[in-house]
Amino acid sequence: MAFRNPKRVLVLAALFFLFLPGCDRGPRPGRVIVLAFDGMDPSVVDLLLSEGKLPNFARIRQDGAYGRLQSSKPLLSPVVWTTIATGKTPDQHGIGHFVAIDEQTGESLPVTSEMRRVKAIWNILSDREKNVAVVGWWATWPSESVNGAIISDHTCYHFLFPQGAAEAADPRGLTHPPELFARIAPLVRRPADVTPEDAAPFIQVSADELRRPFDFRDDIGHFKWALATAETYRGIGLTLWKEERPDLLMVYTEATDSVAHLFGHLFRAEGLSGELAAQQKKFGQAVEQMYLWADRVVGEYLKAMDHDTTLVVLSDHGFELGTPPDDPSKTRDLRRVSERYHRIEGLLYLYGNRVRRRRLDEPKIVDVVPTILALSGLSPARDMSGRVLTEALDLEVSGPAVATYESTVREPAQTASDKAADPEILERLKSLGYIGGDASRSDADSRTRSPQGERVLAGIAFEQGRYQEAAEAYTRLLREKPEDATLHTSLAGALGAMGRFEEAMKELDIALELEPLNVEAYHNRGVILERQGKKDAAVEQYRTAIRYQPNYEPTRQALIRLTGSADVRVPRTDAEKRAFAIAEKASESARRGDYPEATRLLAEAEKIAPDYVIVYQYQSNVAYLMGDESAAMRALERALELEPDNALFKANLARLKAKAAAAPR
Repeated sequence: MAFRNPKRVLVLAALFFLFLPGCDRGPRPGRVIVLAFDGMDPSVVDLLLSEGKLPNFARIRQDGAYGRLQSSKPLLSPVVWTTIATGKTPDQHGIGHFVAIDEQTGESLPVTSEMRRVKAIWNILSDREKNVAVVGWWATWPSESVNGAIISDHTCYHFLFPQGAAEAADPRGLTHPPELFARIAPLVRRPADVTPEDAAPFIQVSADELRRPFDFRDDIGHFKWALATAETYRGIGLTLWKEERPDLLMVYTEATDSVAHLFGHLFRAEGLSGELAAQQKKFGQAVEQMYLWADRVVGEYLKAMDHDTTLVVLSDHGFELGTPPDDPSKTRDLRRVSERYHRIEGLLYLYGNRVRRRRLDEPKIVDVVPTILALSGLSPARDMSGRVLTEALDLEVSGPAVATYESTVREPAQTASDKAADPEILERLKSLGYIGGDASRSDADSRTRSPQGERVLAGIAFEQGRYQEAAEAYTRLLREKPEDATLHTSLAGALGAMGRFEEAMKELDIALELEPLNVEAYHNRGVILERQGKKDAAVEQYRTAIRYQPNYEPTRQALIRLTGSADVRVPRTDAEKRAFAIAEKASESARRGDYPEATRLLAEAEKIAPDYVIVYQYQSNVAYLMGDESAAMRALERALELEPDNALFKANLARLKAKAAAAPR
């Protein structure tokens, strides 16, 4: 039973290596390449490997070490990739979300390198006079001063504009050193550079569709940006590796995740009909082909390696693919799923110099930096919670000899603003469902604050049992956004976990008044009532939560524990039982895109049980998908006659009426 929360001082010591006559001390530190593929799912890699489709992944698995990389929530790219790059947890590194706040205007802007409170691996190695090259990594704008090169994550956004970054309002901060930009600019590809031949393996669209003006809200345009950016960073990485010969190269690819968001519901999905079948014909190969593209990239870097190089290939999380949504009405907007379909396990492969052939023993994202440090001849620090993956290394590794790498001064990032790229970055995040339409505007007065990030960090404190800290954080946030129902719910969860039930209930009352569809608020009410020994009242709250979100797992488990069943739609009569079975078949047809069949089945179910509310809920969903919003409203009105207190029906009907009223006449 649990509440749910939405959720430089110089180094004085040196390492001395003694080389005695006739004494082999083993391999010496070499260079490291890190290839980061966002959202690449280990199960899909396993599947494609079994089909002989990923020869380079097969090679590094056969002759290297591999395992499923254990990530940590929240599964948000800036958070996880910063943990991977620093070896520190979010409460240490301070990156909690995608969005920060401009100190002058209060407008949202993407998370920046200035927000990171600790050193990344590129800072640590730079301090020790090792050369680094970082390409496209999350939260690297504005670029920091390092011993080497940084191509920040804002670089490709500037090339969305006809004039490119050369004429942008303020191109500073895109690269370090600044003069590097002119050198890499010819390697940058724009979405408009994607030719029909480039796109053909991934998507089957007409030349006219491919020529549409760029817009992140357009699936084809978004795909072209993802592919062009991936090709850009691939080419820049290879060029820097060959020409600059860094000790560490890190290259990030987002396209594996973006394409999954865009088209993942179509990956090897069977039995699709209607518009879903049409989508699959156009885009059904996109995910698989992006994995094959990633395999070819691995092959290119394998060819560029020498015997002193170690290759690290990893992803921050996996991705559930080929799964339609439970609610058919969400099919058309499946790509706006935020992190909902992210899986906790990513992948990790080690290959080359000093790597043993074996399976990795449950590697974690905090283990990546300690392992890279060991491969670079350095010790991990004692304030890093991860470990060196010694089972995979033919290398003597001593325990942490350094208390911390934070005792030396971190070079500041270049002072810059990026008014040209920020709106485009935010638009991409909106199109993938990571941020809402307003991008969480705030009147906060600090450019390096991220209220959404603070919310996430408070959630982490809650999950770690630091309830008072979490409650204080939520209270501070509520002073700025008192109408935020989710914050009230989160505060209630922390208060309830401390046994302050009366205060928690007051917060939940406020939350539900602000947002009647707040499933977590109903769940937390149930938890409090259950802890107070009021089982029947707790079950009622749990059932309300599950009515509005049938797949909400915490509530499902609570109901199963208390009543033996999590199904609140249990039909009461024989007629309702028959109608329910038919309605479920209709729902499955709708998930496959066969709307005519779903409509026919629901009409049949209505004849059998004309007062069964589930039938009208499903009718509304299918009518909405078919574009018949009038029929969708009629079905909702009938459902509300049967369940007048149903907040979900009320909210959906209000949205449809508002849309109809705003439509041109």
